[in-house]
Amino acid sequence: MIGTSFYLGDLNSMPFRDAQFAGGLVYRYNFTPRWALRANVLFGKISASDAKNVAMNGSWDYRQRKLSFSSPITEASVQVEINFLKLYYSGYNNRVSPYIFGGVAAFSFNPQAVFNGVTYDLQPIGTEGQGRPGMAKKYGLTSFAVPFGIGVKANIGKYICIGAEWGMRFTITNYLDDVGGLYFDFSPYEEKMPAEFFEVISHFADPSDIVHRPGSQRYSTKSPDWYSFAGVTLTVRIGNERKTCDLQTNVKLKDKRGKKK
Repeated sequence: MIGTSFYLGDLNSMPFRDAQFAGGLVYRYNFTPRWALRANVLFGKISASDAKNVAMNGSWDYRQRKLSFSSPITEASVQVEINFLKLYYSGYNNRVSPYIFGGVAAFSFNPQAVFNGVTYDLQPIGTEGQGRPGMAKKYGLTSFAVPFGIGVKANIGKYICIGAEWGMRFTITNYLDDVGGLYFDFSPYEEKMPAEFFEVISHFADPSDIVHRPGSQRYSTKSPDWYSFAGVTLTVRIGNERKTCDLQTNVKLKDKRGKKK
């Protein structure tokens, strides 16, 4: 699979904005011409910036926060595909069919941002005070999602299947972008850390020209973040078809004596 990936959350509300290159491997097992079980391992990247964010909260423009991030995404998933039409590779007219899919996924991510030309991992910093005394623990960098979407695929000859699909991922985390809580006051820690490190933490916690009051809202929404993969797929039919179902009739093949194999 080759395509794009993007994210929807506190820093972006527009599908396909800041879409990045993505790709991966797909294995599909066709049980019948109508449905199949599929396993994916996909790799992508997501990014967003308040400079492009058009989200508003009353008179407040979230572009004033000046937050930004990028993150790699690695996903492993199991999905069920259901074809709208019976899909055959020979002998019948239906060689093309739209389909829907859904399943479960586990994924990893790692939000990062740049300051003075250097890229930093944001989760270890705890930009909202995570890990500090009396605060929540740092969020994990692995989570689960529910992938679902639509597509269309076509059999080209006996062995090749091409397709195009778009799938969304509903996650159970609000920290794909490192944004999900309140502004934190780091000033009591200034004397306990090197000045250059305090400057880095202070910048990523609140890069805005406006100094936000500690405890004020840093997020746009408390809803979990989403990410998406969209692209084209190319699969090659493999296996010993003398020992598997013939997908054009969904019956076992027979030997010369008429016995099913």
